[in-house]
Amino acid sequence: MEKGFENSQSIETRPDGLASAKPRKRLRSGFSLTELVVTVVIALIVILAVGTVIADGVGGWGKMYEAVYSDVRDDSFIARKTFDRVVRNAIRQPVSVDPDGAWVEVYYYSTSSMPIVDRYARFYASRRALILERGTFTPGDIGSKSVLSMEMVCTNVVSCIFKGDGRSAQMILSLNNRTMPRDLVVVTSAVMHNGS
Repeated sequence: MEKGFENSQSIETRPDGLASAKPRKRLRSGFSLTELVVTVVIALIVILAVGTVIADGVGGWGKMYEAVYSDVRDDSFIARKTFDRVVRNAIRQPVSVDPDGAWVEVYYYSTSSMPIVDRYARFYASRRALILERGTFTPGDIGSKSVLSMEMVCTNVVSCIFKGDGRSAQMILSLNNRTMPRDLVVVTSAVMHNGS
């Protein structure tokens, strides 16, 4: 008997009409050890290839998510909205801007029934943050200011330059959380809408 085969007999009819039993070889079902090892290796290669593709996809998705939803993007959105809201609520008169562009200041009424402008709002950058300072002043004497509140609008500020042109103000804000390859630059402008 040969290895891997089983002996069995089959009955054949001879030309003279008599039946005779003739041994027949039959294969056993199953896998050899070599076939099993080759199959496992091929399966591992396929699994590793698919795993690598999935890992690269997840890594790329993570980078994209970080770029879209990072704290720097949030800061840029908040800074734009706050600057726009404050400047739009200011009265229509020339905006005060530092000659070097370090700060911008707009003026408004404390209440809608107030006949004289008596409040101010100033934006400036300090210690990697954009600050909004609100305060009062004596009408006719802008030098007599009193700070009411200071609000940190956003962080991650690299630089901030302000410009003014009549009744409009512009902010050029550079943000970076120290992990980004380059700064995110936000440029926003707003026009004062309240009557004077």
